[in-house]
Amino acid sequence: MSDVQYPIHGEITGPIVMIGFGSIGRGTLPLIERHFKFDKSRMVVIDPRGEDAHLLEERGIRLIKEHVTKDNYKELLKPLLTEGKGQGFCVNLSVDTGSLDLMKFCRKLDVLYIDTVVEPWLGFYFDNSLGNEARTNYALRETVRKEKAKNPGGTTAVSCCGANPGMVSWFVKQALVNLAKDTGTQIDEPAADDREGWAKLMQTLGVKGVHIAERDTQRTINPKPMNVFWNTWSAEGFISEGLQPSELGWGTHEKWMPKNAKKHKKGCKAAIYLEQPGANTRVRTWCPTPGPQYGFLVTHNESISIADYFTVKDKDGEAEFRPTCHYAYHPANDAVLSLHEMFGNGGHQQPVLHVLDENELVDGVDELGVLLYGHEKNAYWYGSRLSLDETRRIAPYQNATGLQVTSAVLAGMVWALENPTAGIVEADEMDYKRCLDIQLPYLGPVEGHYTDWTPLDGRPGLFPEKLDEKDPWQFKNILVQF
Repeated sequence: MSDVQYPIHGEITGPIVMIGFGSIGRGTLPLIERHFKFDKSRMVVIDPRGEDAHLLEERGIRLIKEHVTKDNYKELLKPLLTEGKGQGFCVNLSVDTGSLDLMKFCRKLDVLYIDTVVEPWLGFYFDNSLGNEARTNYALRETVRKEKAKNPGGTTAVSCCGANPGMVSWFVKQALVNLAKDTGTQIDEPAADDREGWAKLMQTLGVKGVHIAERDTQRTINPKPMNVFWNTWSAEGFISEGLQPSELGWGTHEKWMPKNAKKHKKGCKAAIYLEQPGANTRVRTWCPTPGPQYGFLVTHNESISIADYFTVKDKDGEAEFRPTCHYAYHPANDAVLSLHEMFGNGGHQQPVLHVLDENELVDGVDELGVLLYGHEKNAYWYGSRLSLDETRRIAPYQNATGLQVTSAVLAGMVWALENPTAGIVEADEMDYKRCLDIQLPYLGPVEGHYTDWTPLDGRPGLFPEKLDEKDPWQFKNILVQF
C-alpha cells in the first residue's frame, strides 16, 4: 500500500480541526492524509477520551482531550481555526456537539465546515421535557434550513454528509438517471443545482418512494456478551437516533396513516413522525443479498431532505408530488441483539458501548443503497456492496460501514474546497457526479438491481392483515403492524 500513488484532490491552506476521534474520525484521518495537501503541524484533533492517541502521536498531530460544549466552543475553537494564514476547515465527527452553532461560528470566521448529522448539544436526545416533536430530526433540520434562508451564500458549510445522510442522496440521482435510461424515457439530465428539474424527473418516472435499504452482515467470531451494546459504527450515535421518534418523508400517493402518526405544522411539511422509537419500528424492504427483509425505520436527515428535495409544487405552492422516503436498516446481527436487550430493559442503554473494529470482525458486507419503488419496472436498488475484506485492502483503521461514511466525508470536503462560497448545503444540493467520482474507489461494487418483490408477497399468510391490495407500495403494506 505504501507504493500506491493517491490523487491529491485539493489543498487545505489553513488549519484542520477535527472534532471527535471515534471510529469515523479514525477512519477519516488517513483519507485526509492521502488526498489533501495540508500542513500537519496545523492539524489538531479534539476528543475527550483520546483513544487511539498513538495514531496522532506518530503523525505529529496535536490532540486536545476536551469536550466541545455550548459554553466553551468559541473560546476553544477560535484560536485553533484562525491560526496562521489560509482558510481553515472544521471537520465535525463528534456526538453531542451543536452542529448549527458550530456551523454559524465557522462561517463567521470564513472557515469551511462539514458534519455527518445535525447534532444537538448534550442532553437533547433524552430530554423528556421537550416532547417528541421537538426531538425529531425534522425539528433539527428546520433550524439549519432557517439559518440558510436567513443568511444565504457565504462560506460553505456541508450539513449531513456521511453515508446516510449524504452518499445515498447522490445514489438517488444516479438511480433516477439509470431508471430513465432503462425505461427508454427521453430526458435531458437536470443540472446539479436544478432541484425542480430533478423533482419533475422523479415524478415523470412514476417513483412513489425511496427506501434507504441497508443490510450489514459483518460478524465476529465470539458472541456478544450480556450488558454490552455492540455496533459497527458509533454505538452512542445509533442509540441516540434509535430512541428518537421514527420519522419518514411522507408521499403524496399515501392513502393511509398510522394512528400514532403526527404531522408538522411549520416548516417544509415534507415528513411525519410516529409516537414510537425508530429502532423499535419495523418495515418491509429489499436488498440484493438477503432479498426481502425487515429493517428498522430509524430517523435520519435524508428521509426528510430527499422527500423535500423531490417535491413538485403546484401554482399555489402545495405539494403536487412528493415521494415517501425512509430508512430501512438491518444492522449487524450483534447490533440487533443489542437493541433487543436495550428495549427489553425499558430503553435503558447498556453500561458498556463498543464499536466492533476491523480486527474483531471476521467477514461480511455492508450493503447500503436506495430502493426506488412504484415505477413501471417495480423496484430498483442501487448502492454499495462493500465487504470487510476489501475495506482492509484499501483503507486502514475501519470496517466496511465506517469506510462508506469516511469516504463520503472525503467527497464532501473536496466539494467544499472546490465550492468555498456555496453557503449551507445538504448532500441533495451538491454535484452528485463529482462527489461519487471522489468516493467510488472506496465503495466496493456499486451496482443496480431490479426486483419484482413487493411488500404484498406471501401475504397475508397464516394470520389476517388489513392490506391495500390495489397499491402494493402503500406505507400501510410496508409498516410491520403485528
